[in-house]
Amino acid sequence: MTKKITKKIIFILVLMVFGGFGGVIADRYFFPYLSTTKLFSKYEFLKKGSEDITIINRTEQITVKEETSISKIANQVSSSVVNIVSYADNGAKGTSAKNAVASKNGTGVVVTGDGIVMTYASAINLVDSKYQVMTYNGAVYEASLFGVDSFSNLAFLSINADNLSSASFADSDNIRGGEKVIAVANSFGSYTNRYAAGLISDFNPEYNLAGFGLSSSEKLEGVYEADLNFQKYFIGGSVIDYTGQIVGMVGAIEKNNMQSFFLIPSNKIKLVIERAIKKELGMNPTLGIYYVPLSKIYALQNNLGVEAGALIYSASGQQGLAVITNSPAQAAGLKLNDIITAVNDQKITLEKSLPDLLYLHKKGEKIDLTILRDGMEIMITVKL
Repeated sequence: MTKKITKKIIFILVLMVFGGFGGVIADRYFFPYLSTTKLFSKYEFLKKGSEDITIINRTEQITVKEETSISKIANQVSSSVVNIVSYADNGAKGTSAKNAVASKNGTGVVVTGDGIVMTYASAINLVDSKYQVMTYNGAVYEASLFGVDSFSNLAFLSINADNLSSASFADSDNIRGGEKVIAVANSFGSYTNRYAAGLISDFNPEYNLAGFGLSSSEKLEGVYEADLNFQKYFIGGSVIDYTGQIVGMVGAIEKNNMQSFFLIPSNKIKLVIERAIKKELGMNPTLGIYYVPLSKIYALQNNLGVEAGALIYSASGQQGLAVITNSPAQAAGLKLNDIITAVNDQKITLEKSLPDLLYLHKKGEKIDLTILRDGMEIMITVKL
């Protein structure tokens, strides 16, 4: 008898516990929810059940100061950025007060610890000028211009210094449109870095530094275009990614009577630096043609037999305007409307342009060009 009473008491207690717990859940959550629905909102007892319920949403606002992050990223390359002053060399032959060049402040970057400085040619005066370079620590060095690369328009100066902080270059093949970048320059009267944040707009594979309607076989082709403000102040300046490595250098050419800005990709820059270090800037190859870089769309529109290559071209249809007189191309027998598809069996593409492949060689070397002429593929050897 006692056992039966005990079981009943335990059952009642368990029922009360679970019932109470269920009541709390219903009171706190279920009934307030029902009171908001269209079906049960008319019942007053549900509304009263929810009147004493207060729901608090806690919102925390976190502010990220991107400007501070940009400054920290840029600090990784800032110590290699220099200010270059070019001023009239009054001792130069033929220089007088009337024709003396005006002084100019430009920006550049240290590329070797032993004093090689790189900039874009238009950032400094190239004729009848002397140079001084100011580094991040305020030191000022006399500099000498030892070469300008005709392929890329990059200029190189040397200063007598050791253990300089040199720049680090990224693999520009990994850069895609839409990536954030930071431009760093120093072209004021005193050493003060200037910064601009922006985006890589796209890689333009058909942009040729010749600045004409046609491409030149001797000029760099394929650049990045960037959304950066006041690019004229950053010519010769470095553009870095968010790891602090250089992905390009700002350059400019006159195109259609306007100044056109672009970024020379870092992988192309590295090839030029190698040539500068070896003192081989004067060994650039020459082919001597004007051409149209082929794309799939251009090939379809003009019913060509290939979708990639370099079409030797003149809008007037004149051989002499497409193949330069006394050039290696003329000597080898290249003709108007020839399509060059490969250099030493390396296929020409929009990503690997004809000038890119030619720049891997030096003046005086021989190369084999694969040519599509009148629908027939032929091989022609050219001495550059």
